[in-house]
Amino acid sequence: MYLLDKYIIGRVFCVEIIISSNTSKPIYEQITSQFKAMIMRGELQTGDPIPSMRALAKSLHISVITVQKAYEDLQRDGFIETTVGRGSFVSAQNRDFVQEEQQRQAENHLQQAVDIGRTYGIPLGKLIELLTMFYEVEG
Repeated sequence: MYLLDKYIIGRVFCVEIIISSNTSKPIYEQITSQFKAMIMRGELQTGDPIPSMRALAKSLHISVITVQKAYEDLQRDGFIETTVGRGSFVSAQNRDFVQEEQQRQAENHLQQAVDIGRTYGIPLGKLIELLTMFYEVEG
């Protein structure tokens, strides 16, 4: 089951939060990862407001406590700032922090590739060759 919500914020664009019940990932983590991804891709920028906890919870038909947990995680990780009475906004990102988060994501994917390579006997040289090929191909 997918619940979808769109918000017009700051500039003229939509933010979509998709919650799936077909995953073992907790709802608050689904929210957190989607906001992080939007910030990392530049879809949400410094100072952009994000929906209030109550508004997001209501539109997604989930508990405010669930959204609160997601926002607390986003704030702890430096992605948003929350001010009582003003709301939550995308925080000023430290360029090194963003780069570190992107590298962490790449490392996770590379670890998956290594695990598959070991499981199926793909030589390291072949994995390096594939990585080089993908890296050099312009998307």
